[in-house]
Amino acid sequence: MKLTPDQTILWQYGDVIINATLVWTWVIMLVMVIASRLITRNLKSDLKISHWQCVLEMIVTGIRQQMKEIGLKEPEKYIGFLGTLFLFIAVSNLCIIFPFYEPPTSSLSTTAALALCVFVAVPFYGIMEGGLLAYLKTYLEPTFVMLPFNIISEISRTLALAIRLFGNIMSGGVIISILLSVTPLFFPIIMNALGLLTGMVQAYIFSVLATVYIAAATAESLRKKKSLPQSN
Repeated sequence: MKLTPDQTILWQYGDVIINATLVWTWVIMLVMVIASRLITRNLKSDLKISHWQCVLEMIVTGIRQQMKEIGLKEPEKYIGFLGTLFLFIAVSNLCIIFPFYEPPTSSLSTTAALALCVFVAVPFYGIMEGGLLAYLKTYLEPTFVMLPFNIISEISRTLALAIRLFGNIMSGGVIISILLSVTPLFFPIIMNALGLLTGMVQAYIFSVLATVYIAAATAESLRKKKSLPQSN
């Protein structure tokens, strides 16, 4: 039984390997780019808009509102990154309804890459908001003794992001495969429906946690920036 799409090797030449994870990741990105182009090419600001634009506006408005509720006062600065994270994970998980599809989010390499993006984005936005010195001072809170523990916390939560998403999506795929072999008619339909729900929940949780980390880093950097002595 294949646990992840990494095990499906589609092409190999020496050490260069193209597996299902890589292929489906690029397929998802290509679909998202084409869809965004088709939906946004005829955007209108009047009352009569297309159904696709209406759906798009609902998604963007929902993401912005959620970011504000979490603590990001200016969601426009972060919606490009956080919105892309959510949509990529959601689309990757929702496509399990198609035959022969293997979600790239069931590969640890994909979830680790997404978690590393969050790991880099947190200090990036923290420094952008409060400056380098103010951000670095957050690692010394509440005392300098906490420096190694704060660094370990940054690393451990990145690992948790990657493993949580990977574990949930991979286990769901394994359960569906088992039920297909045991009861090929009824239970797979139910499990596919539950898989779609789980996929959306995991996309939501991942993006919300990323938003929480960024909101905490930016808020703390701004607080530290205000407490730093101002040079004339």
